[in-house]
Amino acid sequence: MKKINEFLKGLKEGQKLFGETIAIIINSLLLTIVYFVGVGLTSIIAKLFRKSFLDLKLEKNSKTYWSELNLSKKPLEEYYRQF
Repeated sequence: MKKINEFLKGLKEGQKLFGETIAIIINSLLLTIVYFVGVGLTSIIAKLFRKSFLDLKLEKNSKTYWSELNLSKKPLEEYYRQF
């Protein structure tokens, strides 16, 4: 009976180790696929349409690179109860 318990305990630990190994492989594979599909396709489409998500162009004639927010154009009531 003792040998059977040891065998079952070893079988359980082996299955647990196998499951953890398979989970690491599958998760890495799925995350890699999602990354390349999501980020890669977005990058390719943005390059095709010449879209730039960051304003990185430097203008030599500008006095400042701060963006104008134009906060005074909205009425004050729009800032209350935003949610």
